[in-house]
Amino acid sequence: MTRVGSHVSTRFGFRKAAEHAVAIGGNAFQYFPKNPRTLEPKSFNKDDAEKCAVWCRANDVLSIAHGPYVVNPASEGEPAQRMALCTLNDLAIAEACGSLGVVVHFGNYKGKDLLQGYRNIIQWINSVTSLWNGNALILLENQAGDHGNMGMTPEELMQIRSMLLAPKKVGFCLDTCHLFASGQWQTGKWQEFVERTRQLGFWEHVKAIHLNDARYPSGSRKDRHAAIAEGWIGKEGFQELLLTPELSQIPMILETPAGEDGTHRDQIKLVRTLGKED
Repeated sequence: MTRVGSHVSTRFGFRKAAEHAVAIGGNAFQYFPKNPRTLEPKSFNKDDAEKCAVWCRANDVLSIAHGPYVVNPASEGEPAQRMALCTLNDLAIAEACGSLGVVVHFGNYKGKDLLQGYRNIIQWINSVTSLWNGNALILLENQAGDHGNMGMTPEELMQIRSMLLAPKKVGFCLDTCHLFASGQWQTGKWQEFVERTRQLGFWEHVKAIHLNDARYPSGSRKDRHAAIAEGWIGKEGFQELLLTPELSQIPMILETPAGEDGTHRDQIKLVRTLGKED
């Protein structure tokens, strides 16, 4: 059965977030461990987090956490240290909730030497993983190219992972809108991307998918999400993607505009339909 769900609010707690995700048809979900616009560590209700973990195990539900947008692994100095502490806090919350890991954007570097940006990312991840002994993973997310040239290709993700001190603590979250916007996935050429990434051994490290349609054409470098089958990826593009064997058990999370009822219920149902062989 396809693993699909949406990003849900934790306003009423982690356990309630999981229950809501299932109530709208999902068997996977994503949540923010804390305010996505702050780096401040958060004390959390460990009892509620444990209840979430137990409930998800009992109901065969998978979850991932999404770190704050302001975390930039390519940063340096004191800001990088604060971001590392922030991500360690996110990992602790994700671990307590029984989640697979924490999504962290690849990173952007504004200096002249782009190689230094990549060095910073490696050093930053190493600084986090050296202090982390849990099962929750850092899930590096590919980027659309709207803020620079870094983190758009599967080759970059694989190369960074291969140079880490503890690569087993790092997986990938593949965002379909970002992939399309960056031009890595071109209209009608999904299978070309799949073959390319199979040769890299990429799919064994993909632990989650952000399943988003794109409001702009391939190569636009515009990170604007559309509802499933209502953007430039379209129905045929998602049908092809969803029938890819490597994706059969990977949780796919919708970050698309909600439907008229304020939920992703209809889009989750559509994804399940598109993922079935004719």
